[in-house]
Order: sequence, then structure tokens, then C-alpha cells
Amino acid sequence: MPTKPIDLTFGAVFVCLMAIGANITVWFPFLAVPIGGTSVPLSLQTFFAILAGMMLGKKRASIAMITYILVGTAGLPIFSGLSAGPMQLISPTGGFIFSFVFIAFFVGWITEKQNKPGLALYSFAALVGVAFNYGIGVTYMYVAMNTWLELSISYELAWMGMIPFLIKDIALSCLAGIFLIQLAKRVPANWIYAKAS
Repeated sequence: MPTKPIDLTFGAVFVCLMAIGANITVWFPFLAVPIGGTSVPLSLQTFFAILAGMMLGKKRASIAMITYILVGTAGLPIFSGLSAGPMQLISPTGGFIFSFVFIAFFVGWITEKQNKPGLALYSFAALVGVAFNYGIGVTYMYVAMNTWLELSISYELAWMGMIPFLIKDIALSCLAGIFLIQLAKRVPANWIYAKAS
């Protein structure tokens, strides 16, 4: 299928949304939520990666996430904390960056399989996206800390440290389905690509 101008436009929009989602607490520090003596930043990257899969379909959404990673790796400060460069990919949180491609692909793949996707399907797809996000991200963090960073940490402890973030992302990702249903009522049908071939 040839690339259309609107495909490039939506891809660029989601690259921008990922950059905003990564750094929203830089501009709005009050969005960092205090939980158990720590501050959990309200990152919206997982939300936007899931929404990209639902809206653009697996191919277009994956390309948008790959573009986001390449632009950030090339030096534009669009990763978390306005950071950039290839070193971010080998940091303990680099796995979460890689996971956005898998989130977009599999969420898009699930929604494309249905002719009339609804809230139940979107919620399931969103939870699959979160599973890929944390499955890849936490495993990568565990490997990074126990190998090239030479910090001994158990796999269970790595997961326990991510529980506040996991709860936050599950709650936000479930909103993605509700958001898309409302969005579909307000935009032309051919702007939603979840069922595109």
C-alpha cells in the first residue's frame, strides 16, 4: 500500500506526542504523583504508543515508533528528561524505549483483526501493550544492571520497583480505548487506520 500524505502526518503527530509524553513533568512538575515516599512521573509514552497502534494499525504505528527512536538517538532531546543520543538505548530504561515498537505493532495487530472493535477489545489490546512495555522494559533493566552496570539486583526486586509505574500505566492505557471510541465519533472514518490493510 503506497504511503499517503495523511499517513506521514499522523506518523509525525505521534512522534511529537511521544516526545511530549516523555517530558510532560519537565514542563508541568505538579503532574509527578507522590506514592509511598517517592514521586512517580506521569509519563504518557505508553498511552500514546497504545493509541498509535489503535489508530494507525500495526505497520504505520510501528514506523512512527521507530522514527521516534531514531530521531532521539540522532540527538534531538525527545527522550525522558529531554535526553537524547544512543547512550539512552543502553541505559537501564533503554528497554522501555525499544518496547514502544512492540506495543504499537501488537496493539495494532489485535485491533486490525476485528471488523467492529469496541471497548472490550481496545481494553484487551491496551493491556497487551502494557505487558510488552513492562515485560521488555523490566527484563532489559535487570540485564543492564546485572551486566554492564555491574549492579547486583534480583529480577523480583526489579519488578517491585516498577509497581507504582505499572499501576499508573495500566490506568492510563485503559483510557486509550475510551479515548479512541470518542475520537472516532468526531473525525472522518478514513482517519482511523486500525482496520487498514
